[in-house]
Amino acid sequence: MPKTAAESPAGAGGYAGKLQSFAGRTLLPRLQASTRDFILGLALTYRFTYQELRQTAQAARDLEMWRERPFEPLWADLESATPSYGRERKKALLRGLQERLRNLSRGPKTYPESGLDPPTRRRVSLEERQTDKEVFGLCPAYSEQTVCCGLYTIDAVRGCPFGCSYCTIQTFYGETAELEADLSTKLAAIELDPDRRYHIGTGQSSDSLVWGNRGDHLEALLGFAADHPNVLLELKTKSDNIRYLTEARVPENVVCSWSLSTDTLIRNEEHYTASLQRRLDAARSVADSGIRVAFHFHPMVHYLGWRTGYSEVSRQLVDRFSIREVAFLSMGSVTLIKPVVQEIRRRGGDTKILQMELVPDVHGKLTYPDAIKLELFQHLYRGLEPWHGGVFFYLCMEPPHIWERTFGHAYATNEAFEEDFLGALL
Repeated sequence: MPKTAAESPAGAGGYAGKLQSFAGRTLLPRLQASTRDFILGLALTYRFTYQELRQTAQAARDLEMWRERPFEPLWADLESATPSYGRERKKALLRGLQERLRNLSRGPKTYPESGLDPPTRRRVSLEERQTDKEVFGLCPAYSEQTVCCGLYTIDAVRGCPFGCSYCTIQTFYGETAELEADLSTKLAAIELDPDRRYHIGTGQSSDSLVWGNRGDHLEALLGFAADHPNVLLELKTKSDNIRYLTEARVPENVVCSWSLSTDTLIRNEEHYTASLQRRLDAARSVADSGIRVAFHFHPMVHYLGWRTGYSEVSRQLVDRFSIREVAFLSMGSVTLIKPVVQEIRRRGGDTKILQMELVPDVHGKLTYPDAIKLELFQHLYRGLEPWHGGVFFYLCMEPPHIWERTFGHAYATNEAFEEDFLGALL
């Protein structure tokens, strides 16, 4: 068994100092102390390069977060099964480690019956601030290489108190959420073409409803919608904080949408959000108030039991909502930019969201292979068959061939998609 860093002889010489420099630029400082010392011992024994140390620390971090077999016994098994010597032994061991991680990623994720331990709740405070930031712009995910709806966004609030493991908001915003103090003024300054229709969402930099009407920002957004009947304004949420909406006068061109997941995923990956039943109850109350609702399944996650989970959600939707009440439904898979992957590993905690086969999409973002995406999308779409022909279905950030194999058709251009989408809803 390799010696720990503390036990290693001074004969390790200059490499020991270099190793300490390497370690600070990897995930080693974030590992459990025993695992960290074990890997430092391995590094001294096998003279890991920086990249080898980084990859080994990352593998150990993933095993910790996925609640899989710990790194130390896994490495012991690899050493027992690897008969080579010298540099070839090190290469064989590292290849074996990466192969074990790939096998865990390719296989179905299994969530424990009791659920993963949630992270410590972040106490995010909301502060009204006058900023010089633009609040209006094109969705950052827009691309001509995928079929996109041409969504625009209004960033009324920047920051979110929820703890979804995969969320980009946590990567870019800290413990203070910014509420635009002069939102009404900035909304009034937005220049829109009166002869064009727009789909505008408010849920990209924060949850649209979790803060209620703090700072009168929901009132300002509803006023903006009333002033622009050529706008479909979407309020997107994982909360059940709907009181203001059910008591306010909501223009007909406002849609309230819920991001939905299975019970298993909400319990394990969408921490401190409203439960599935609370979200559906809130959507039911909003629909009863005469406001159109919509639903997003994004990201859909592949895990052991996913078919049963998504079938149950689709059954409840069809049972509880009529076609005339539902404006649209979208589907999308896990899609992560590299800084978010790095932030997930840096934060740590129990999560299996990275326990997946990650392949680059057309933009270099990491996502599921096509075969898994199609399984997910086709299954959910079949489960919602009673809504076919009445509810507008679409995929988010997916290329035409995925549309073709999910719905049997794809749009030739993003403009054609946008025209069809808004023509059906405005």
